[in-house]
Amino acid sequence: MPLASHKIRLSCTFLLALCMPGMADAEVVARKSISYFDIKGTTADELDAALNERGPLAMGSSSHHPGATRIRFGGNATYSEANGRCYISGVKVTVETEIILPRWRDRRGASKQLSIIWDTLSADIRRHEDRHVEIARQHARQMEKLILALPSANDCDALQDKANEVTTRETERHDADQARFDRIEAINFQNRLQRLLYYRTQKNGRQ
Repeated sequence: MPLASHKIRLSCTFLLALCMPGMADAEVVARKSISYFDIKGTTADELDAALNERGPLAMGSSSHHPGATRIRFGGNATYSEANGRCYISGVKVTVETEIILPRWRDRRGASKQLSIIWDTLSADIRRHEDRHVEIARQHARQMEKLILALPSANDCDALQDKANEVTTRETERHDADQARFDRIEAINFQNRLQRLLYYRTQKNGRQ
């Protein structure tokens, strides 16, 4: 089925607060949730129309998409002072992700062939969005690593500015990686779906 390319929906915020000095520590907290939007239809054209009408909107776009992932970064850093220098003593980075997936309500009234097409498509959408989540988590881990490795500074305000610069750069890299992944997936979408559909059809034929 001709479908719009998958897009990520981003809401990225990273806050660094000056806290009481603590033990040197690093932590990445990742949370993932899944929500669904319902679609109906008993033909491929009806399902395609339902996805284009009811799918989530990507930020900055008026087009609906068959799946999306909302991502939000957060966290804090703790600082300690010794011998006139300020040090990073702890970092906690959080990344919250919400995967938005379609849920087909008319499966019982549809043909076996359409069910196979849907199973193939929905599995690919889920794989695509799971990869967006993993990209976000990779950048959260990198963000934590880079902040913790910052050298000491003359004062904690200066060190906090450096930490904020790290988060800005890493968030930009994250956004670029997500966009690159979407572009590659969009180019390969039709061939990938046809190949997956062939394998699934062959598998079902042997059962």
